[in-house]
Amino acid sequence: MRTDPENGISPVSAASIGDWTESADVVIAGYGIAGVCAAIEAARAGANVLILERTSGWGGAAALAGGFVYLGGGTPLQRALGFADTPENMREFLLAAVGPGADEAKITDYCAGSPEHYDWLVANGVPFREALWDEPGWEPPHDEGLAYSGGENAAPFHAIATPAPRGHVPRMQNKRTGERGGGYMLMKPLAETAEALGVRVRYDVRLTGLVVDGDRVAGVLAQHYGERVAIRADRGVVLATGGFAYAERMVADHAPQLIGRPGAAIEEHDGTGILVATALGAATAHMDATEVAFFCDPQLMARGILVNAQGQRYVPEDTYPGRIGQMTLFHQQDQAFLVMDEQAYEEALGTETATPALRTPPTWAAETVAELEADMGLPEWTLQSTVRIYNDYAAQHRDPLWGKQPRWLRPITGPVAGFDLRHRTAGFPLGGLRTDLDGRVLHVSGTAIPGLFAAGRCTAGICTGGYVSGASLGDGSFYGRRAGRAAAEN
Repeated sequence: MRTDPENGISPVSAASIGDWTESADVVIAGYGIAGVCAAIEAARAGANVLILERTSGWGGAAALAGGFVYLGGGTPLQRALGFADTPENMREFLLAAVGPGADEAKITDYCAGSPEHYDWLVANGVPFREALWDEPGWEPPHDEGLAYSGGENAAPFHAIATPAPRGHVPRMQNKRTGERGGGYMLMKPLAETAEALGVRVRYDVRLTGLVVDGDRVAGVLAQHYGERVAIRADRGVVLATGGFAYAERMVADHAPQLIGRPGAAIEEHDGTGILVATALGAATAHMDATEVAFFCDPQLMARGILVNAQGQRYVPEDTYPGRIGQMTLFHQQDQAFLVMDEQAYEEALGTETATPALRTPPTWAAETVAELEADMGLPEWTLQSTVRIYNDYAAQHRDPLWGKQPRWLRPITGPVAGFDLRHRTAGFPLGGLRTDLDGRVLHVSGTAIPGLFAAGRCTAGICTGGYVSGASLGDGSFYGRRAGRAAAEN
């Protein structure tokens, strides 16, 4: 058996297993958001459940995240704050925002079940505060429970679907000191619920392969401090191992546009879950798709203009910063500059942010746009022309080129500054195993692989190109529940 996760992992026959180390009805690989939700639902369906976690504690990437859970369609929190969202409205936005190849069936299903999923999270102890954060930002700076997290209120999406905030953030503790973020407050009550239901956990156990009995997955092979263990799964195995952001060869093969250190991922995201399933003939989808973070304060960007290496604007500056990252990396060769005047800069510094480290000083400062253009090394007259056109329309509170909202439109005047934002992107892959609406892993033939289920970043979720913050925790928890329940009933 090959056990190098970069080279592929072969399954072994159950007949070759002399003695099983342990057994359970449902065995779950990974104790992040998908794994814990699978465990809860499987246990409530009457299954004996065992979680295998390769680190020494629960949480995975979810516990380190800002905590956005992308939900909508009329959740109680949305309604309490005056937003009349519907599953149909949410669906229209997502179909436009998540990029080419959108999985219409999965998006329709997710939107329809989104309000109930919110209720399920609350019933399992996840706290949300009834407060809205409607300023630009990667996440709320305090404990506001709802925010725009996908550019719903920005061009072009606000003309496609009625804008509604869908970033639901669990109530944080000491957010400003970074002690307890939203991701931790999402995972903690769910982990407590799972363990109260009798879910067993084995830590420091790393998945290395699958065991098959004929065409059915019958268990897993794993390593525990260098010792091989074989664990039988009488009803099913759920893969919840995360994506492949740290699998260098997989990234090079499938998503070479990702450069630098991966964003929003942990080193355990090495693609193992995907590889053990594809070794059985599992299908994958959208392996080339990536989320792209853009490292600049959104409060600064909304008040200025973003230009490329030709001094031209290329994106509405008040949109979702993940979309800015994708537009920069994929369409501008990772070349971007922010230009703003002194007044706008001072206004931005007077606002709150959850990520003060993104407020770096300007790279250049000048008395005029012409001087700034020369200092930045942009072609002559390009930035000057861009600013002149922008100012003419901003004076009319319009942006016919890119559709920035009027609240952020003001002519650029007086002393100006430029920020060098080249190579400020990082991201993580969005693709993974192809699954059905119950989390069954699909074979390349289109049929379900008996006994094998998956959820979270090791699968191709609702985002197939574009991204919205909260989609990973959203569809990971949503389809983690489905996978756990389906495995228990298998």
